[in-house]
Amino acid sequence: MPAVEPISAQAAADKAAVLAEAMPYIRRFYDKTIVIKYGGNAMTEPELKEGFARDVVLLKLVGMNPVVVHGGGPQINDLLNRVGKQGEFVQGMRVTDAETMDIVEMVLGGLVNKEIVSLLNQHGGRAVGLTGKDGHFIRAKKMYLKGGEDDERIDIGQVGEIESIDPELVALLDTRDFIPVIAPIGVGPGGEAFNINADLVAGKLAEVLKAEKLILMTNTPGVLDQQGQLLTGLTPKLVDQLVAEGTISGGMIPKISSALEAAINGVNSVHVIDGRVKHALLLEVLTDHGVGTMIQRDE
Repeated sequence: MPAVEPISAQAAADKAAVLAEAMPYIRRFYDKTIVIKYGGNAMTEPELKEGFARDVVLLKLVGMNPVVVHGGGPQINDLLNRVGKQGEFVQGMRVTDAETMDIVEMVLGGLVNKEIVSLLNQHGGRAVGLTGKDGHFIRAKKMYLKGGEDDERIDIGQVGEIESIDPELVALLDTRDFIPVIAPIGVGPGGEAFNINADLVAGKLAEVLKAEKLILMTNTPGVLDQQGQLLTGLTPKLVDQLVAEGTISGGMIPKISSALEAAINGVNSVHVIDGRVKHALLLEVLTDHGVGTMIQRDE
């Protein structure tokens, strides 16, 4: 065996301090459910993907119940480009015709989901991949957006809004020490598939599972004001103001809306964190100094 360099006294003290800092959080969140929306750079950069998988498995091994809901926007766009289609978005939602829905199912329910499951299992987890079509546990109906001066309905194809989520399947996997990995595809009354925004699925799932935490991973430090400064805390009143002035727009709107709804409906803490930071998940869950923006209900 190669010789191991002895650790310095300072480095040993620093490592010990970090471990000691984690202990009260491990105790507090033991056997609690933590729903994690996994997306952005953390899903595409190899080093960040590996780090995310290790972090989730660590949370499971110390007694927490992580549930992963993932997106896959860049991967969907790549496959759309290969077949000569251009991705189109309205109010942060992907316009999803029948051909696009086939690609969404192939990417989210197949390629991306299986890759995440494989990574978690490689790092010692017991992950199981699901879509909302499995056991019909995510039931959805067609979503229409409102727009224009007359609030006219905008049809964006096979995009769904959640009617209900049956928590039984996910809860059962938790009790058997599996890590559920969920693709945001719902099923309609006729068995048709619906593409659902992953942030909305994560938020609603956190509600029905009575999760301790909802963590939304992004490609920004959190929610920023117009000067680019991080807003560490958001309330419904402040969110309305930020949307009205255009500070929160596009794909951030469904993210913040789902976070707020989860906070209002009983999820104890909701955080938007920067997935580009190595081990952002562990920093948020196991240290005194979380990263990103916390969403909370008005007092």
